[in-house]
Amino acid sequence: MSLRDGTKKMSKSDASDLSRVNLMDDAETISKKIRKAKTDPDALPSEVEGLKGRPEADNLVGIYAALSDKTKEQVLSEFGGQQFSVFKPALVDLSVEVLAPITGEMRRLMEDTTHIDGILRNGGERARARAEKTMKQVREIIGFLQ
Repeated sequence: MSLRDGTKKMSKSDASDLSRVNLMDDAETISKKIRKAKTDPDALPSEVEGLKGRPEADNLVGIYAALSDKTKEQVLSEFGGQQFSVFKPALVDLSVEVLAPITGEMRRLMEDTTHIDGILRNGGERARARAEKTMKQVREIIGFLQ
């Protein structure tokens, strides 16, 4: 869900880049976005039931749960009763830890244009080979000469 509005999905088309964490964001940018994520003034509840009616809190707990491979219950047992000023830095640390290897690999691949060109060329050749039988039938049906 959006970091700016817990009732909306994270989306590349959202006008605000602060609404989402991009896989190419560096640690400082991820930190800034999570620190600025919309929250409410109440402490985190101790039970999942307490997240009802609190979409932003539910969203951030859900993100933490997904990145840590824990349930929301487990996250709330760890952070329940604490303010967002305690929870957000933990979420920043976890987000950077999980996403940094992905970001690093994406950056490495983006810089290796020869490798990417090879993958695209290979994929194109395989797609052409698979499609050739069907395309031959299409040409025969339409009446194109071969």
